[in-house]
Formats: sequence, C-alpha cells, structure tokens
Amino acid sequence: MSIDTSLQDLEAALSLPSRSRDESSRLVPSSMPSCFTWDYSRSGMSLDRLYEKAKKSQWNATTDLPWDTEVDQERQAAMAMSSRSGFGSVDWSHSPVALWGDKEWLEFSMLSQKWSLSQFLHGEQGALICSSRLVEVVPSYEAKLYASTQVVDEARHVEVFARYTNEKLGGQFQINAHLGALIEDVLQDSRWDMVYLGMQVMIEGLALAAFGYMHQLSQEPLLKQLLRYVMADEARHVAFGTLSLQEVYASLSSKELSERAEFAFEASLRMRDRFLQQEVWEHMGVDPKKIVPLVLGNPDRQLFQSLLFAKIVPNCRKLGLLDANNNWLRDRFDTIGVLGFEHADSTDAEVSAGAFDLAI
Repeated sequence: MSIDTSLQDLEAALSLPSRSRDESSRLVPSSMPSCFTWDYSRSGMSLDRLYEKAKKSQWNATTDLPWDTEVDQERQAAMAMSSRSGFGSVDWSHSPVALWGDKEWLEFSMLSQKWSLSQFLHGEQGALICSSRLVEVVPSYEAKLYASTQVVDEARHVEVFARYTNEKLGGQFQINAHLGALIEDVLQDSRWDMVYLGMQVMIEGLALAAFGYMHQLSQEPLLKQLLRYVMADEARHVAFGTLSLQEVYASLSSKELSERAEFAFEASLRMRDRFLQQEVWEHMGVDPKKIVPLVLGNPDRQLFQSLLFAKIVPNCRKLGLLDANNNWLRDRFDTIGVLGFEHADSTDAEVSAGAFDLAI
C-alpha cells in the first residue's frame, strides 16, 4: 500500500514557504457566529456517554507522568537511525547527502524527532482553539458539554508536548506550512460542521494514527507513557466528531456532501505533505526539492504515509463521504493508495469497545 505523489504535486508541496522562525503569534480572522441553546435535555445516548467517559478519564499532566525520567536524545536518535534514519533502502550516492556520515545522520535523526513532536505540539494548540470554537458554535447542548472536556484535554496536550520538547529536546521547530494553512482554513470557515470535519475527523484522525505509530516504535519510557495518555484522549475526540456529524451529514444535499468530500481529500493531501520534513532538510543545509523525491521512493516511507490514514478512511466511510458524488472520495483515496483501510473499525466503535481506555 503506498501513496503516490506526482512530480507536479511534489513541486507545489515543496514550494509552500516555511513559517518565519521569528513569528511568535498569528491572528486568524473568523466570522463564525456564537450559538445559545435553551434545550438542556440530555439523551443518555452515544454522545452523552462519551461525555461521561471523558469526565472519568481526566489525568494530570504535572503529576501523572514521570517528568524526572532522564531522556538521552542522542541514544534514542542512534536507535532510530540504525538504518539511516529509516531510509536504509534509498540510494543516496548521487544526492546532496552522498557524503554524509554517522555524525550527520545522527543530527538528522535528532532533528527529525524534535520536528515531529513540534508538529504534534502545534497541532494540539490548533485543536485547543478549534474545540473552544465548538463550545461556542455547535447547536447541541450535549455537544457543547463534550467539547468543553476536549478543551481541557487539548490544553493538557499542549502542556505535555511543550514541556517535553523544551525540557528533553531543547526547543521546537516552527509550525509546518501545510499544517498551519489547514488549521487556518478550518478556523476561517463559517460552517460549524467544517470545524468538526477538519479538526476532529481529519487532523485528529491522522494525529491518532501518528501517535500510535510513534508509540509502537519508541523505546523512551516517558514519551511512550505520554503518547499512551494522549492517544486515549484523542480517540474520544475523533469519536466525538464522527458521532456528531453522522446525523448532520445524513440530511445534507448531494452538493453539500460533495463539498465536504472535496475538503476531506484536500485536507488529506495537505497532511500528507506535512510529513515531508522539509524544515529539517533545510536546517541541515539540503534543498528539499533535491532530496524529498528520493525519500518518497522508499517503501518504508510509503508504508508510514499510508498508515497515517488508518483512522481517517473508515471514519469518512461512516459519514457517507466515500460514496458521495458518485464515489468521488472513494476513487481519490484509491488513487493515493489508502482505500484499503475502508473496512477498519471507525474510531467511535473502538472507543465504545474500550480499545483506548486507561486505568485512571
């Protein structure tokens, strides 16, 4: 299973300029109206049960993680680079890194981990802002209640990733341009369901898969426990989006569903391009346009990029987006090689089955 990227698409992806290292904040305009509701009834159904689960599953970022754990970043990076940072099957002989030795690859591996966790951090702040937006705009009382628990969850996630990158890795990379542009688009859309789709289903769905992949590979005990706690929260967030949108999307017109399907695919491409790590290559003095095509040809890399969609595709199926507009999204997912995840369990089903539960 692989994700194909045409040279034209790759050129466009790498042409998006990186964010300035000096940028410390950014204002994103929005015209989304606030919504009061006077119906305070609770159904006791799926969303209400998810709210109860969220209240019982809170954890404390300060006291529930072993922050005194000493993290040997160089050792972790050396383990990760045992096969040339996961690119062991790539022929570098005629590339800008042809003369790299262990020193350069070790530095690249260390920067790659810092870059990945930095993007998780920035994505969590995006989720914090989006979930607070949901409290404000969703018409359902039960949805407002659950979204309020997600605000607390996301603040905790920002806290732990900021602390880990600062204390254990020595700082952060700036937000990736593709991730930043997608979050801004979600925040600027005036339709409240697009906040659900963009953040809860797409961004959070990909993050959940990426957390799981890193959790499986990491041997660092603090990071492994941190990711396990965050994954338990993120699974509820994705389930929240899927449960909230099912009934809404069942009543949308064909044109409206087509718009959502097209957005889902565009978001998928942006998130795929986010993992090109162009900022790391630039930091190492390498032109990403000369190296990324080689990286994308690596079968291990293709498998990783495919696995990122393990949560997104079944959730899109459950929302009816795969078959909208004569299977438009189904065909696009097939084109980029991720349709094989269609029949995996949707995240709300996994949460209902207790797949991500913690003993708290």
